[in-house]
Amino acid sequence: MVELSESDSRTLLRRLRDTLATEGDGQDRLNHITQIIADSMGTEVCSIYLFRDPETLELCATEGLKAEAVHHTRMRLGEGLVGRVARSGRPINSADAPSEPGFRYMPETGEEIYSSFVGVPIQRVGEKLGVLVVQSKDERSFSDDELYGLEVVAMVLAEMTELGAFTGGENSEIGATHRFPVMFRGATGQEGAAEGRVWLHEPRVVVTNPVAEDPEAEAARLEEAITELRGKIDEMLASPTLIDKDQRQVLETFKMLAASKGWKRRMLEDIAAGLSAEAAVEKEQNAARDRMRKAPDPYLRERLNDLDDLSNRLLRQLTGQGSDTGAEMPENPVLVARNIGPAELLDYDRKLKGVVLEEGSVGSHAAIVTRALSIPLVIHAGRITAEALNGDPILVDGDQGVVHLRPEESVAHAFRDKIAMQAEAQKRYASLRDQPAIDKSGQTVSLMMNAGLMADLPSLKGSGADGVGLFRTELQFLTRTKVPRRNELVQLYKRVMDAADGKRVNFRTLDIGSDKVVPYMKPQDEPNPAMGWRALRVGLDKPGILRMQLQALLRAADGRPTSIMFPFIALPEEFYAARDTLLRVRDREAQMGRPVPEELRIGAMLETPSLGFAPDSFYRDCDFISIGGNDLKQFFFAADRENERVRRRYDTLDGSFLNFLERIIARCAVSDTQLSFCGEDAGRPIESLTFAALGIRTLSMRPASIGPVKHLIRRADLGELRQVIQQARNAGQSSVRPAVTSYLAHL
Repeated sequence: MVELSESDSRTLLRRLRDTLATEGDGQDRLNHITQIIADSMGTEVCSIYLFRDPETLELCATEGLKAEAVHHTRMRLGEGLVGRVARSGRPINSADAPSEPGFRYMPETGEEIYSSFVGVPIQRVGEKLGVLVVQSKDERSFSDDELYGLEVVAMVLAEMTELGAFTGGENSEIGATHRFPVMFRGATGQEGAAEGRVWLHEPRVVVTNPVAEDPEAEAARLEEAITELRGKIDEMLASPTLIDKDQRQVLETFKMLAASKGWKRRMLEDIAAGLSAEAAVEKEQNAARDRMRKAPDPYLRERLNDLDDLSNRLLRQLTGQGSDTGAEMPENPVLVARNIGPAELLDYDRKLKGVVLEEGSVGSHAAIVTRALSIPLVIHAGRITAEALNGDPILVDGDQGVVHLRPEESVAHAFRDKIAMQAEAQKRYASLRDQPAIDKSGQTVSLMMNAGLMADLPSLKGSGADGVGLFRTELQFLTRTKVPRRNELVQLYKRVMDAADGKRVNFRTLDIGSDKVVPYMKPQDEPNPAMGWRALRVGLDKPGILRMQLQALLRAADGRPTSIMFPFIALPEEFYAARDTLLRVRDREAQMGRPVPEELRIGAMLETPSLGFAPDSFYRDCDFISIGGNDLKQFFFAADRENERVRRRYDTLDGSFLNFLERIIARCAVSDTQLSFCGEDAGRPIESLTFAALGIRTLSMRPASIGPVKHLIRRADLGELRQVIQQARNAGQSSVRPAVTSYLAHL
């Protein structure tokens, strides 16, 4: 095998670049490239494997193996040495490939005569595209310099694949990105369906020149871009508007990384080997992401993530592709992003038809905002930011957690039928808007709506809700870089009460912590944040913020009846401490001559199983109790609602959970305490009907759910349904869902 010097490496890369520029289809280019690499490296074999789908690799071109194996030899991710390279994203270098663990012999390739094997991943910024392999008959390990040379070549192949260099011809779909239909199976963040066009929150940086002619010029470009980047970071640090400690810490980290000699040295080495400045940055970014994946230390992972972000900034500096690319937002935009904060999401106002995230969670800021905006959200849609381009057609099925990118017409047609059916159903529900939710036996159920933004309030009248069962006050804290001023909150809460026009609004005090971390509060390094320092626990430990919010609520009421409830109470003592704080604030307001509410209702969110066993006095002392179903269910079943492996495993209509709810219903009945159920399950017709049949006669849900729930309640007899539920439980059925579904089928 021939060792590659820097000049040899540059010659090889230039030959690859020239191949890219020649006429011909993708297969011709692939064939020529394997010949060039085998010739330059002095090996008998060079093969390129590309992904046919996310789980399958296909031999797409070879020099040295049997030609008839091309487009016939396939292997699963993780299968054989090639599959291992693809899965791990790391090279394999073996002098005796058949003796390696997991080796798989592919007889149709004729590779049995080759002993030595080197495989390197073809990947671009975390996106796996394929594997580059060279083989020789001699039993020998390849040197570090030889391995490095192949990694540089693989980087160029990744950019060429991204640019569509291997499309066209009989097997053009292999390695082609951004052209064919792709389905992403994620998770439901917010229900609903939408059809539109992709709008990338942070568009991909496109590198069009992976190979450079003049290494000295590229090195100078890199030096200049790094200097400019450092200057911009220094400007931001010197800005008088930068007062946030955490923001300053992030910028200080960026400054330190931008000054790293090792980071710059590695990129300069890649440039010396023949890469352009942009391709060198991406190669180092790939390496950082690989190290990030393997790092056991959370601190180290965070620093590597910072390096990834810094690389993106440097790429934009080099290419001139800033976050504002000049592209126009398409009609019916569907936002696609790795993740997004609440303030950024709210900046889009109500323009968006849907949101798709690679990350996110069901309780994340983005989920809260999309629920408030009533737009579908799919989370955990892995790799979609790598696959989607601005303007691509996209279908978002929030009900199933599925996204269709560039869908086939048959899929789009079926999806439009689904949207049309939902629209038709909403028309039917609209006719019930002013009708009460009364079942066939004359029993009334009060249907309230959840809200968190002023934009939600117009839905109060349009949805037919009886009031606001939950107004989330944390959104005003989550979307700012510092604590809102009291007067700002007074004006907001006043507008909410004015818009409610006399209908009841239950204000929930600040529920932050867990996955809802405000930008100006240092995140707590907690192993189990859902059960950590959050909600009222934060308020009691930081009484100044709690008092300020309570003052704002009382002043906004201006004497009107007011309902305030405290979230995430685990012990009655926590409720009493919060209630005493509220009463002291009210008395202080009265002493200062300010009007106080003529009626002040103080309630508790029941989200922990412990409150089901609280003393009778607790239930008597609460003016109302709202069951927070999302948290209560996860703690009752010990199933993290952010974990897709377990959150769907347990049924809300399980007999044990219903037994617990009945215990709360009975205790509230004895103490004459109003009880409501608030959460995702309250907006699901079958679940809501079951709760009503058990005796929970106030349900709070997203506005779009009120019509379907009301429609079902008006068709049912809650007394009959209760008997059906009891019969199922007496029969030993673990879940009453089949019995309830069967009853509804005969209505």
